[in-house]
Amino acid sequence: MNERTLRLIREPEASVAALLDKRVAVLGFGSQGRSHALNLRDSGCHVVVAQRTGSPRHDDAVACGFVPVEVPTAVASADLIIFALPDEAAPRVYREQVLPLLDRGRTLGFIHGFAVHYRQIVAPPEVDVVLVAPKGQGRAVRSTYEAGAGVAGLVAVAQDASGRARQTALAWAAGIGCARCGIIETTFKDETETDLFGEQAVLCGGVTALLKAAFETLVEAGYPPALAYFECCHELKLIVDLIHEGGITFARERISNTARWGDLTRGPRLIDQHARDTLKAILGEIQSGQFAREWLAEAAAGRPRFEQLTEADRAHAIEQIGAALREAMRRR
Repeated sequence: MNERTLRLIREPEASVAALLDKRVAVLGFGSQGRSHALNLRDSGCHVVVAQRTGSPRHDDAVACGFVPVEVPTAVASADLIIFALPDEAAPRVYREQVLPLLDRGRTLGFIHGFAVHYRQIVAPPEVDVVLVAPKGQGRAVRSTYEAGAGVAGLVAVAQDASGRARQTALAWAAGIGCARCGIIETTFKDETETDLFGEQAVLCGGVTALLKAAFETLVEAGYPPALAYFECCHELKLIVDLIHEGGITFARERISNTARWGDLTRGPRLIDQHARDTLKAILGEIQSGQFAREWLAEAAAGRPRFEQLTEADRAHAIEQIGAALREAMRRR
């Protein structure tokens, strides 16, 4: 890696000061939108939240001290417009409620590059387009900020009409706490494609598929489901925490020699050439736009397969035994 790849931007190079005299509109009050709105407000920014009346998130925004408004009202006077909406919903909201109000000097901000990278949202040339992607779930973005720290973050500039787009992105990242930990500059393309791949191959798809397959293997071999759950699911957090703290070698040094030998010799058998070829194929679908087209078509059709697959996993035995064990362990 070269020095540029490794460079982390921190305070004071990244400062929220550039946003303190601006108006920020956060569209959506879900996990990330809530954290961005609260952190920016606590950093001294003027923040308005756009959230649909009657939704639980609207009530949550009110409970957090905001007065939620409709999207056009939030956008009308905003300098920075942050999209904290689902990828599949953002393009329609943009076309119908944001684009007609855009004029020179505005900045469109995105928490994930999906809509811009796959050209679902194409901004007029006279506005800035930036990305701030915290490398953590919304709850972590908020809780670490409240603790005086922050999560690492990525920033990118897709369009710089004003000459100040990078400054705005860094100020936004600093305002939610990322500059306390470290900021890396990237591109919309790289953020989008690596984020999707990480979710599909490891963090979500890879992990959940492996958990279920390993659990099923033990249960089908006659072992009690409770033991299978503990060994294949419950203890995963302990290992992930070690890896998060110090890396793979750090974690291996804190497990038994027996566990380490099994790790070193059996792991490569599990992730064999076939698995590597599949990983490459999944990455290719992301790079080509095939995954994006598939997901957008599914969303447009009302998400029938999405719901079917979700419900099938909800009924899986690992979910049933897991719920029972967690409830039993919570009892005093």
